[in-house]
Amino acid sequence: MSTPTVSSAQLDELRFRLDGDLHAPGDPAYEDACTLFNAMVQTRPRLVARCATPDEVVAAVAFARDAALPLAVRAGGHSVTGRSLCEDGLVLDVRPMDAVEVDAGRRVARVGGGATWAHVDRAAHRHGLATTGGRVSTTGVVGLTAGGGSGWLERAHGLACDNLLAVELVTAEGELVRADEHTNPELLWALRGGGAGFGVVTAVELRLHPLPAEVLAGLAIYPGDRAREAMRLFRDTMRDAPEGLGLAFDLTTAPDDDPDVPDALRGRPVAIIVGMYAGSVADGERALAPIRASRPAADLFGPTSYPDFQCSIDDPPGHRNWWTAEQTLDLPDDAIDALCDWAQGLPPGPSQLFVVPWGGAVARATERTSPLVGRDSAFVVHPLLMWDDPADDDATIAFGHAFRDAIGPWATGSAYLNFVSDVGRARVRAAYSPSAMERLAAIKAAWDPEGAFPGSHRLA
Repeated sequence: MSTPTVSSAQLDELRFRLDGDLHAPGDPAYEDACTLFNAMVQTRPRLVARCATPDEVVAAVAFARDAALPLAVRAGGHSVTGRSLCEDGLVLDVRPMDAVEVDAGRRVARVGGGATWAHVDRAAHRHGLATTGGRVSTTGVVGLTAGGGSGWLERAHGLACDNLLAVELVTAEGELVRADEHTNPELLWALRGGGAGFGVVTAVELRLHPLPAEVLAGLAIYPGDRAREAMRLFRDTMRDAPEGLGLAFDLTTAPDDDPDVPDALRGRPVAIIVGMYAGSVADGERALAPIRASRPAADLFGPTSYPDFQCSIDDPPGHRNWWTAEQTLDLPDDAIDALCDWAQGLPPGPSQLFVVPWGGAVARATERTSPLVGRDSAFVVHPLLMWDDPADDDATIAFGHAFRDAIGPWATGSAYLNFVSDVGRARVRAAYSPSAMERLAAIKAAWDPEGAFPGSHRLA
């Protein structure tokens, strides 16, 4: 296939439209845009266009269309599949579009297409409000929301996509359109969990919810030889927990440089119960009483603000990443034993087995408002494998694939795509019912018939 040729006149026109913010390999802005959370991604686009306004996005999309260049959109850069970049194409770096405006009366946030959850959390907190966002504050709002959006508040208020009220995006034809319940409602439905591959999102509107200035949040750390006990305690607590209680369970290696970690556990396998209560500190104390009474090696729960807690466990960037996930209707003791046995092979360092409880508002949403299936799952079990040496790629990924054998007897087969690497189209299709998949394909064909926007996973 021949490489598309871009004329100097086309480049000059785009530079003019972007006020000079067009970058090629070797430029600091180019290298910054091409540095993603997942160090396995070494994609090299031809150009990076930094877009600060919707009009600049329109210009960049038109340029890519006229020059027959592939397109990608880079915001938070947390796409583990690497779809924030495209080989020998044009990357739209929308991070300058990070403004957040809060309408406290309507409890709605208008969020720029390049914003991260840290921007939203702090802007909403000033008004005593919050919404479900990613557990890593540097994740882009749009990408996470379009893929579903799991976070600490999901059991109380639904996934991030369930709080998506409106979207503004630039289509493949260069048209700026709006999607809400009254205008282009099919497009809004698709963006509530069907991925971001329908255009370049320049702004979203999110529903906000009241949240106290201080919540009870933090974590409890157990030595690795108490992993089974701690996971059973986590499971039993969450089976009948109030919807305000958002916890997760984590098997990992304790950092060796964190003063809050007991000396005897630093650099050693640990089990962690982490999360918060979305309500008063007093109610949180009651909900978390079984955890805190279990004599963890370290009890780091305490009053804090939601934005501060949201950024307290941010995953470190710069590692090689491979992820997968399965959903279950419960975690019986045999499943817990199988998971703990598998996790003994986790590479030392930041790799982890992360377990998220669903239920509550997550389970109440239906296909009428979002394409995602599997919402009846009680738990999402999510290995995040992170390592540094490329020589370890094959062995580490093979270990990750073995997870599906370990959890297989209890897995529902559903897939939550924000938690998985590029593991094949069969797993992508498992995120949606056949009718939802057909509906998504029709919406994709209507809004992006040439496939200009690949999205985080291929839907077909």
